[in-house]
Amino acid sequence: MARMHSRKKGKSGSKKPAKLTTPTWVSLKPKEVEMLVFKYAKEGKSLSKIGLFLRDEYGVPSVKALTGKTVKQLLAEKKILPEIPEDLMALMRKAVLIRKHQEENRKDQSAKHGLQLTESKINRLAKYYKRTGAIPTTWKYDPEKIKIYVE
Repeated sequence: MARMHSRKKGKSGSKKPAKLTTPTWVSLKPKEVEMLVFKYAKEGKSLSKIGLFLRDEYGVPSVKALTGKTVKQLLAEKKILPEIPEDLMALMRKAVLIRKHQEENRKDQSAKHGLQLTESKINRLAKYYKRTGAIPTTWKYDPEKIKIYVE
């Protein structure tokens, strides 16, 4: 599949195994993994960072294979999910940084175009999240309010 805002083809990369089986070499029990997930969530780590910590520090290749639930599902049960999804927040941070850059460099037209593309991605993703119920239907992208929220 092609990339969204360029004429290039997709990125190749490694894929996860089709079968979710618990590896025999993992020494942690499912309850221990859940406790680690909650610990890192309370420290303010994002969902992807939690997965990276578990993989790199504890050798857990997949939380879902071990516990039967994803990190997001575990946090949703305890009601400690962030109010704005991680990918949407990352795009908003990027838009804030581009706006800051544009204030200093008024004639940077490629930055202006990049901001338009980023904001269209934000609006597209927000539309999806409103439809699925991840964010409230009254949520609206406002660059000035987001700037305060992101910082």
